[in-house]
Amino acid sequence: MTLKTMRKHLCLLSTIVLLTALSCKKDYVPKPHGFFRITFQEKSYHEFDSTALPYRFEIPGYSKVVPDHDRLAEPFWINLKVPAHKAEVNISYKRVENNLAKLMLDSYTLAYKHSKKADAINERIYVNPEKKVYGTIYLIDGNAASPLQFYLTDSTDHFLRGALYLREVPNIDSLRPVIDFLTPDVIHLIETTEWTH
Repeated sequence: MTLKTMRKHLCLLSTIVLLTALSCKKDYVPKPHGFFRITFQEKSYHEFDSTALPYRFEIPGYSKVVPDHDRLAEPFWINLKVPAHKAEVNISYKRVENNLAKLMLDSYTLAYKHSKKADAINERIYVNPEKKVYGTIYLIDGNAASPLQFYLTDSTDHFLRGALYLREVPNIDSLRPVIDFLTPDVIHLIETTEWTH
């Protein structure tokens, strides 16, 4: 094989490689950031009734109640955990002893601490005169750590406060399905709350 023939073959091979490379080149478009697929359980409720607590309500079948072991926890404080979604509702309880206005103000202040990250905070008044349960529900939109908080009282003896937390970095785009799934559960808890003693 002559040098001239080798050059022709090399030139032809280079051209084929170059054309193949150019024809295979496509514009690179990065894939959008994806989120984990979330599986939701079927809704079912049962009564959580502890004779040791001055309140009771219905909870989802996929949740469990555990005592609050925080060093600042007081008697009758519990956490309603939903392990499948890394969520929990922290429930605190206080006796009303001529301090209802302060308890309500504290609850309002705790809810509005999230206003720095929230897009909006919508308040809903809750009234159930038959069970003597009255309160306010705070629906917190945006990247706040707690998307829903509430307090319930009978105005004379009992004051119950709750806050839903998701143990994930607040990102409303990825957490919205979980928040939408758990919000009716918290509302159901509120609507089924009764004072026991």
